[in-house]
Amino acid sequence: MAEALDLTEAVYKVTRENTFGRDFGLINQIQRASVSIASNISEGDERMTNKESIYFFNVAKGSAAEVITHLHIAYRIGYLNQDTFRELENKTDKIGATLNSLIRARQNHRNKN
Repeated sequence: MAEALDLTEAVYKVTRENTFGRDFGLINQIQRASVSIASNISEGDERMTNKESIYFFNVAKGSAAEVITHLHIAYRIGYLNQDTFRELENKTDKIGATLNSLIRARQNHRNKN
């Protein structure tokens, strides 16, 4: 969860920089997707059943994929330099890997019951 909050903070900081200019559409999309990751991890963690938790973790994974897509767009049109792009992409990939592990663990636990 801390990693997801760190990513959201980094996304908000980078989208406030002048390079993003007035591209409010992309700013809104990437910010909302990053917030969605943290929100869905939190919600999934609080659910009472593994099935519900897995659902929200999968939604968070989808939001992580969305963030990566927005990062690629921002990089390709010159809003992000290569270092910032790679840093944010790596953070997002790490969150995705953690989510995969959480999902597998919940699936394995569910299958044992």
